[in-house]
Order: sequence, then structure tokens, then C-alpha cells
Amino acid sequence: MKGKLVLADGSIFYGNLLTDTEAVGEVVFNTGMTGYQEILTDPSYAGQIVTLTYPLIGNYGVADLFDQSRRSYVRGFVISELCGEPSNWQMENSLPAYLTERNIPCIYGVDTRAITRVIRSYGTMNGVIVPETVGQETIDRYLALPAKLDVVAEVTTPEIYHMSQDGPRVVVMDLGIKRNILNALFQSGCNLTVVPADTDAKTILAMNPDGIFLSNGPGDPKDVPGSIEVVKQLLDKKPIFGICLGHQLLALAVGGDTYKLKFGHRGSNHPVKDLSTGRVYITSQNHGYAVDEKSLTDKGFMITHRAVNDDTVEGMKHSVLPIFSVQYHPEASPGPDDNTYLFDEFMTLLGKGE
Repeated sequence: MKGKLVLADGSIFYGNLLTDTEAVGEVVFNTGMTGYQEILTDPSYAGQIVTLTYPLIGNYGVADLFDQSRRSYVRGFVISELCGEPSNWQMENSLPAYLTERNIPCIYGVDTRAITRVIRSYGTMNGVIVPETVGQETIDRYLALPAKLDVVAEVTTPEIYHMSQDGPRVVVMDLGIKRNILNALFQSGCNLTVVPADTDAKTILAMNPDGIFLSNGPGDPKDVPGSIEVVKQLLDKKPIFGICLGHQLLALAVGGDTYKLKFGHRGSNHPVKDLSTGRVYITSQNHGYAVDEKSLTDKGFMITHRAVNDDTVEGMKHSVLPIFSVQYHPEASPGPDDNTYLFDEFMTLLGKGE
């Protein structure tokens, strides 16, 4: 079936629809060369139509091993070349079959480089994936639909669960966490209790944790004022490690500010500089908002990491309290494993490190 991706600025890109399912969401792009299944199941993409800049997608198939959450949260998938005959020793199915079984809207055979150029020039914007015959009146109605604000509530765990072992007790605030981040925390030696995003500070502290982990997640951090208030109440109580959305919530909890990036950072190949050593790490990222560095003045935080591409804040730590955070994903799903040392630093804060 022929279809089209229509952006809010009127740009139209024609291609083929894998199914007849329509999609409405914020159109973003990801620059990774691999990891399409991890992208599909990363809760941080909730509410978004994801365009993949790498042209050939699906060539190594899919396997349950690579799912990062209980289901896909993307609104739609935009691909240049969709591979229907993959080959890999781990594969269990093809990507087209995976998308069809899960009813994930997908348009392929599209000029994804042209889409990316529009987004880079004019910023992220809403768009729709529809059959080619759908008229402009219907498209305008779709584009006028209000955005869902608290997408964290959609992706967080519905109940408390545990990943138990001997080790320091860590409460994980699940704002939309990836499975591999939990695995990395567990492999570093933490005894984990994962709680829903709306869990209050009193309940968290009653668990008597040695530390608190604030996870990644989707959306504008200012859309979850309840979570900001919880973090504010935890600041001087326990060691805290925040990533991605958790990093932004920390900044807001101390009175800092965040802002929306023009087209965000999404991919597994973003260079970040560690200001303490001068070393540049390649990182996996997925965020559309950033911490306003000027807003942290006199808030007790120092900048520890900075994005090489645009100089934005990628890491910070408190000058007195045992608190630090990074904007990127420290583990490799997908992406490099340059940054797993951050989990060791967290263990050190918990009093169990070297």
C-alpha cells in the first residue's frame, strides 16, 4: 500500500506502508547504524515517530533478547530500505514480521535523508503517517490533536518489583527505564527495587535504600512536577545517580531549568567530553531536552561532561552531596560500552566501591 509522511510544515514524503495502521506523533531522527529493535522498545521514544538515518534497516533480524521494555512505545517508524530477508545467528524473526505482529505503523522506501534535513533546519515537529489517498482535511485534524503531556505515566512500571542479590540496596525510580540499564546496575552489584514513577519520597525512604537511581524516560521533564518534588525531598537523604530524564529532574529539583533542543540528540554515536580528564567518549543518547547551564549557578552543581557537537550539558555533580548525573545512556543497548565506569562510580558513592 502506498503511503505518505506529512509534517506539520506541509512537507510530504511518499513511500510504502507496511500495514494500514496510521500514526500521529512528534517526528524525530536517530543516527545510529544499528539497534533498531532497541529503539522500538526504548520507552524514551513514547509518543514519537522515529526516522532512522541509516538506510538499510532490518538486515540482522530481531530477537526477544534485544527488547528493552515490555512493548514498543514509538508511534511510528520511518525507514529508507526495509530488509525482508535478514541473516544473523541470533535472529528469531524478521523486522517486517515484528512490526506487523505488534501493529507498529511503518513507512519505508522513504527519503530519510531529506526528512532529517527538514528536521535539522526547522526543528522537531508533529507529523502523520497515512495512506496516500488520505486528504488534507483529515491530516489537519490529526495534526491538531493535543499532545499527551505525562507520557511517563504510560511507560513506568505498574507495580514494585525486585532484582535481588547481596549488595547495596538501590531504589530505582522507573521513569521509563531500559531493560539493559537495569541489567547494568544489577551487574555492578546493586540489589534493586524498582518503583513506579509516582512513588512518594516517604515510601522510597521507608525502604531504607543505600542509594537512589533516577532513570531515563520520555517527554518534557517539566510535565512531571510530582517527580520533581519527590527528587527535591530526596536530595540530602541518599546518594543519587540520575541519567537522561533523571538528570533533568535533578536540575529542576535544585531550582535549575531545562529547555527544548532544536532537534535533540538521538543515536549511538554522540561524542561527549569528560571535563576532568579531557577524554572524549562515544555515547548512546535519546533526549529532546537539555539542562540550562546558566540556571545552575549557585545551585551547588558543577558541570562534568559536555557534548562535543553543540557544547550542551551532558553531566554534572554536586560539590558537597553524593549526587551526580549524566544526560546520556551509560550502557550499550545499542551503542558503545565506553561509559559503564559510571556504574562503578555509583557503587563507590554507595560505599561498596574500590
